[in-house]
Parts: sequence; structure tokens; C-alpha cells
Amino acid sequence: MLQQTRVRAVIPYYEKFLRRFPTPQALAQAAESEVLALWSGLGYYWRARRLQLAAQAIGAAPAFPGTYAELRALPGIGGYTAAAVASIAFDAAHAAVDGNVLRVIARVTNDASDTGAGVTRRRFQAIADSWLEAAQPGTFNQALMELGATVCLPRAPLCTACPLSGVCRARAAGTQAQLPVKLGAAKPRAVDVQVVVACKPGYVLLGQRAAGEPRLAGFWELPEPARLPAATPLEPVARVRHAIVNQLFRVTVLRCGPVRAPRGYRWIAADEAARLPLTTLTRKALACIN
Repeated sequence: MLQQTRVRAVIPYYEKFLRRFPTPQALAQAAESEVLALWSGLGYYWRARRLQLAAQAIGAAPAFPGTYAELRALPGIGGYTAAAVASIAFDAAHAAVDGNVLRVIARVTNDASDTGAGVTRRRFQAIADSWLEAAQPGTFNQALMELGATVCLPRAPLCTACPLSGVCRARAAGTQAQLPVKLGAAKPRAVDVQVVVACKPGYVLLGQRAAGEPRLAGFWELPEPARLPAATPLEPVARVRHAIVNQLFRVTVLRCGPVRAPRGYRWIAADEAARLPLTTLTRKALACIN
């Protein structure tokens, strides 16, 4: 859940998710729609699907995977996650390099190489491996990640409070504010969209994306005005923003009275809708009405 998502946003999802799925077996046996519903709002839904696939693989294995190689072989588990779990849970000596650690390494070594490039990441991984305290790898990894998250901040790093300030080459050179460097980051593209919340006491009009959709397959969403040509008047009630990767959606939320459900949409009871996997944009729009 923490991949590309802030801790503050993750905590309530994490707690609710583990209450419902306390074991890999519980997650493996759940309906995908229920898994996605509990994940709804976190985004990057491939993570939830692969996590369930990983739970199914764990259930089929003779024992819980406890080595870096076994963890790395699970669906959705990359080098960073495998290293983090292996070191923290099993004391395996593998350096976990996330975005926070990349920033610390770039500044301590005063390296202005593109951190988005594979060659730079491999070099930084080697540096982290050389720093790793093999006797306490989990503690070391957590300390370095926490240092980047709370002290070696992206903007205005707290250099005077940093335990590495005496060996930080970027601080000595005065370049800490310019590091790390990531070239070629695409500027978000603004996209204007409209969605309609059709009002009917106790119900909401929603449609489900087809299973073959490239994005958000199986998720439920509000209709756009073009799907409700007979809906009048359409009253603008709110504007929200929603970012997906390199797109910034500027959303106008419209409201109308009861209408006939178009093909692919249906009226769903509000309590049932709350248990469905809704797109984040839909959740934001419904929150405006509520």
C-alpha cells in the first residue's frame, strides 16, 4: 500500500484491510470485487490484484516465503519490497532502496546523476548494499528510509538535525536543494471532465466498467452528461481535482433529478454502493453531494 502512496493516506486502509483479511488465506479466497472495494481510493489498483495473487501463491507454497529470492518471485513484489520484507521480517542482509533512500544517497555522495535511469539506480543500490549493517539489516533499512522521510526532505531538508550532516558531500558543497536529479519527468496534462450525480432518495446511478477495460476494469463510476441526454436541468454543485499518473483531471460535478438508467447503468442502493469498488473520482464526486 505504501508504494507511491503516503503513510497518512494508507493507515486507515491498512487497518481496515487487515481486519477483513488477517491471513494470506483470507485474502486469497476473497472475491476480487471485495478486495478492490476495500482498496478503492488508494489508486494503482494493480497493486491490490497482484497482492491477492501473491496471497494465493503463498497459500499454494509448502511454507511462507522467507528468503529474498522467494519473496521476489511473488506476483507484484519488486526488488525494493522483497528487500524490505526480507530484512525486516527475516533479518536477511538486503538493502531496501526506495525514493527516500535514493534521495539520501544522492545527497550524501553529492551525485547529480538521473535517479530515473537504470544505471544510476543500480549504482545507488550498490552504495546502499555497501552501507548496510548486516547484523541489523531491518533496523538499518528502516532507519535510512525514515531519515529520508522525516529529515532529508525533498524540499528544505533539515540538515542541522541530520546525523549524516558531517559526511554529507552535498551539504558541504551547498547543493542539497538541487538533489536528487530526475530528468524527463512529464508535466501533468490537464483534462476537463464532467460527471453527473442523479438524485433519487437512497439510490445512486452507477455503471460498471467492462472486464476488458485497460484501466479500472470492473470498477463502478458515475455517468458523464452525454450518457444522460434527457437529464435536465444539470446543476453544477462542485469542482474537484483528481490526478492519475501524469494526468490532472479537473472535474465538474453536476446534479440532476431521477432519470431513466441508460444502458450499462443502474440504480444502486446507497448502502450497496458503499461496498462496491468505486473509482476514486466517483468517491470524490459523491462526497461533494453528501
